This record gives sequence, C-alpha cells and structure tokens, in this order.
Amino acid sequence: MIKRNDHELQKKNIDWMITLFPFFVIIGIALFLFIFPIQSNRIISEVRSFLGDTLGVYYLIIGIMVFITSIWLAGSKYGNLTLGNAGEQPQYTFWEWGCMMFTCGLAADILFYSFSEWIMYASNPYVSQLGGLMEWAGVFPLFHWGFIPWSFYLVLAVAFAFMLHVKKIRCYRYSEACRPVIGDYADGILGRAIDIFALFALLAGTATTFSVATPLMSQIFSYFFHMGFSQTTITIGILLITFFVYTYAVLHGIRGIGILAKICIYIFLTLMLVVLFFEGETRFIIENGFQSFGKLIQHFIELSTYSDPGRSTNFPQDWTIYYWAYWMVWSVVVPFFIGTISKGRTIRQVIVGGYIFGVGATMASFTVLGNYSLGLQVSGIYNFIGQYEVNDNLYEIILYIVNTMPHADFVLGMILVCMILFYATSFDSIAYTASCYSYKNLNYNDKPNIFLRLLWCVLLIILPISLVFSESSMNNIQSISIISALPIGVIMIVIIYGLIKELGYYNDKNIK
Repeated sequence: MIKRNDHELQKKNIDWMITLFPFFVIIGIALFLFIFPIQSNRIISEVRSFLGDTLGVYYLIIGIMVFITSIWLAGSKYGNLTLGNAGEQPQYTFWEWGCMMFTCGLAADILFYSFSEWIMYASNPYVSQLGGLMEWAGVFPLFHWGFIPWSFYLVLAVAFAFMLHVKKIRCYRYSEACRPVIGDYADGILGRAIDIFALFALLAGTATTFSVATPLMSQIFSYFFHMGFSQTTITIGILLITFFVYTYAVLHGIRGIGILAKICIYIFLTLMLVVLFFEGETRFIIENGFQSFGKLIQHFIELSTYSDPGRSTNFPQDWTIYYWAYWMVWSVVVPFFIGTISKGRTIRQVIVGGYIFGVGATMASFTVLGNYSLGLQVSGIYNFIGQYEVNDNLYEIILYIVNTMPHADFVLGMILVCMILFYATSFDSIAYTASCYSYKNLNYNDKPNIFLRLLWCVLLIILPISLVFSESSMNNIQSISIISALPIGVIMIVIIYGLIKELGYYNDKNIK
C-alpha cells in the first residue's frame, strides 16, 4: 500500500509537460481530421509521398543495421550478460514472458493482414517479375512481419532492460536511453524534443493499428447480429468496448496484463489449430509455408535491400518502407515493456527467445491463415483476387474467405474474440508503459498513478476514432506511421549506439 507521502512524491515526479502537451496536440489533430477530412487526407498523402519516395532508402538501411546489431549482440560476449543482478533468475517463465511479449508487440491487425496481405501483393508487378503468385505471395508476409521488424523491438528491449535492471535507472524515457550519447542534453530542450517525438510516434502507431483492423471486427459483428447501425457506428462501438477491456486490465498492473495475454494466446493458438487441421487446406498450408520460409532465407538480403530505383513497381515504397516505419513507431513503447518483463534474462535469451516466440508465432499466423485462402486461389476453386479487383473491400473478402470454411461461424466468432483480446493485450501494456513515461523517475515497486493510466488509455483511443470518422483510406492510415517514424529512426540509432558504448564500459567481470 502506498502511503500518502509516497502519493505526494509521485505527483511531484510527474512531468506534466510531457503528459499534457501530446494530449492537447492530439486533440487538435483529431479535430482537424474530423472537421476537414478531405484536406487532412490530402496533406497526409502528400507528406507520405515525399518521405516514402524520396527518403525511402533511409528506412531500409535502418532495418538492416538493427537486424545485424541483434545478431551481433546475441553472438557476442555480451550475450551472457544478465539484465539484472548477477545470477538473478527471470521473473517470468518463458511461456509467460513470451505471451506478454507477443501480445504487447502485435495487435489485432495481425489477423487482418494474415488473411488478406497476399491478395494485396498479387496485383503488384514485382511479384510477377520474381516468379509469380504461387511462389512469392506467401513469402512477403513472412518477410514484412519477421526478423527485421522484430529486431527493432528486441535490440531496443535490451537497451531499455540494461538501463532499468543493470544501471537501475527508473526513468521510462527515450531521452534517458540517449543519455550515454547526448549526456546532460537529455535534461534540456533536446531531451524534451526526443520524448515528444516519441510520444507522437506512439499515438500515431496505435492510431494506425486501430484504424486498419477495427472495420473487420465491425463487419463480423454485423454478420452475427444484423443490427441496423452504420459500419462507422459499429466500429466506434467496438473501439469503445476494447477501450474498456484494456483500461480494466491496465488498472490491475502487470499481473492483469499477464493474465489477459495468456488468455489471448490460448484462443489465438486454438484458432490456428482449427484452421490448420479442420478446414480442408492442411497439405497446402504446410507445404507452401515450408517453401515460403525457405525462399525467405534464400533471398533475405535481396528483399532487404530492394529499393526499386526505377520505380517500375513501387513495391518497397508501398510496402516494405511502410512496414519498417510501422514497426519503428511501435518501438517507442513495446521494447520498454519487453525490457521491463525481461529482468533476470540474459541479452542472448531476450534476442533469441524473442525471435523464437515472437517471429515463430507471427509466421504461424501468416502461414496458416494466409495459405488457407491462397490454396483455394491457386487450385482455382475461388478467385479472391478477382473479387478484390471488383469491389476493393478487403473486409468483405475476409468474411467471404472464412465463409468457405466448414466451421465458418465458429471461426468468425473466434476471430472476433481474438481481435478484441489482441487489441486489449497490446494497448493495456502500452498504456501502462506510457503512464510510466510521464514520470521523471519511478521507484521499482511503484505503479503509475491511476489517473495517469486512465489518461493514457483515453489518449490511445482518440486519434483512431477521428481517423474512422474522417474515412481515411488505407494509404493515408499507413502514411501516419511513415511520417512519424522519420525522427524515430534517428533516435533509435542513438539509443543503440549508446547501448554498445555502455556495454563497452561495463565491467567484464560481470560477463561470463
């Protein structure tokens, strides 16, 4: 129980500028999107075109650099360093740790993209140039959701865990993680700018995630209940339901987050097993998934460096650059949470374990759900690509895909519940960590103030609702992440350089 004095001390430690400034700016952006939807969408599209087309290689280079750093960290002598006191054991079992890591790092959009991503790739000329739909449609989802994006999370998680558990600095700030490089400037205007950029990126990333997948949830809800409301109204209702679920969880701290994460994983794995073994495409799912993973390994460097300088396909500008930016803005807060729950693990365990659990579960989703519909397309039983070219509505196509399954209603029900839980488990951890961000420092056993946790729960939902009302296109929703990731990439490089610098200074006697 925290005494009154402790509450007063906590209040004094709150950085109200960092907390309230983003709040008012996000309110302003949300109002602009709501009042001027056409103008705001045009501005967003123009800025995205400049960043993605002119500066696109910037995002690709950062992706390769961070991935290489993750391999070096895991394989170096620093891989044995315990992120905590020497000999300290992990706080959580590998299963508990993995569940929280996976669900906080991925929201419900993984289910949306798992079903539909290969369909969006199919019409791009780059797929035809490489060898066609059959060979490559299953490869790109594994690439865009695999090793490079997860390396963003894991390398930064190591940096933050080192700061929290080895250096014992209880400050959840990007600026604090940059201190080994920028020194006392972390306490000044530069540090404030870094933290504000980080919070804007966080809010943009959550807005992108909510806005992409919630329309699918509203479609499923309408399918089951046939209510006479518009899709926008139902989508807002689902956002509010999710808001109440993750708010309830975040008010119960890490324990509540862990319980919700395990429930989510159990339902997610059940969904995977049902589709894999009971819906009729088992052989194709396994064989094409195996082949796609092999092609990913064979062509990994080629895919990582493809920039399409002649703009013959615009594939990297439309997809790879967007995805790297999307994961970069989520890296503002997810690595802090992973770092927090990684106390007692070694650097190698965090990186290798993260790749095993995080990448493994992610690839399982795309392999099973994506290859189910791809198998039906390749065999000529259904033409999902043709349907997409006619009505351009992926949400309806996903419902159509699921309705081809023998147990369609059961699968749709599981998808809806799983998506709500994915959102809740992602955003409860984000809201909890972001509320820690509001403190100049926070004692190890202290929880953020309930008011702050509620405030961040509200902040995370405002921009997504405004994007739904402004009826932003998929392209413009993606643009929010690309724009926000530009400064975050530079900050990530500074943090990683600072980590390497700190490890170099660290006493070698603590490294086995």
